[in-house]
Amino acid sequence: MKIFKSESFVDYSTYTFNYATYCIKEAQKEIPEIYQKGFLPYSNNINLQYETYYLARSLRVEINHFKESSENRRVAKKITLLKPTFTLTPINEFNINDSSFKDFCLDFASKRFSEAISIDRLDYILKSDSITHIFEFSLNQKKVGYVIAIIENGTLHYWFSFFELDYQKYSLGKWMMFSVIKWAAENKLNYVYLGTCYGEKSLYKVRDFKGLTFFDGNKWNSDMKLLKLKCKSDSEFISDDFKQDTDLFLQNLPLN
Repeated sequence: MKIFKSESFVDYSTYTFNYATYCIKEAQKEIPEIYQKGFLPYSNNINLQYETYYLARSLRVEINHFKESSENRRVAKKITLLKPTFTLTPINEFNINDSSFKDFCLDFASKRFSEAISIDRLDYILKSDSITHIFEFSLNQKKVGYVIAIIENGTLHYWFSFFELDYQKYSLGKWMMFSVIKWAAENKLNYVYLGTCYGEKSLYKVRDFKGLTFFDGNKWNSDMKLLKLKCKSDSEFISDDFKQDTDLFLQNLPLN
């Protein structure tokens, strides 16, 4: 892997000259180490020649400390009447060019993300060498959700999720995330990475799951009270709920 910095915010009045940190993946086997160092995959620039990761306040579940919460059990019980199931398909066996699948993802993004995903960006994401699997969720045998996942040597990244909004009263999104984490625990993985954790709207992840730590810029930190304080003081534009994989000021990225 190659780690480099790129200029970010400048506030000359306080002599604050920020440099954002990025990483270029050179081999798939580097995935666990890249996430361990606090990086997440970047997809906002579809012209990049290399798979690039950005450093951010990310959140993960440490499976050794994970246990079902009362909220997890409540959500699972509520949705049981709809006969929920899911399958896990390797990306090379999943038809990423299926127009109904793409339309489903784009429609969800247009309604829930602060910036809708373009078809070109979705194609760019789906063709990423890092993606290994697609979780596909069904209720009463009807397909209602997908999760794009990266799984490598004990590490799982719950990257993009898309689901049918008509089932919000059943907490479908929560059930999907819980199901993936539970699957990781049953399959003895080490970590499930849940993306960035900025803004109050991302705190459902903190409330709903046990065994959490967040990357504080130097290390993985288990102080959830501190994380909640940070999220409550964040600016709204960096909230992760509706803008997954946010553009964290990537500038002057070397393209070769």
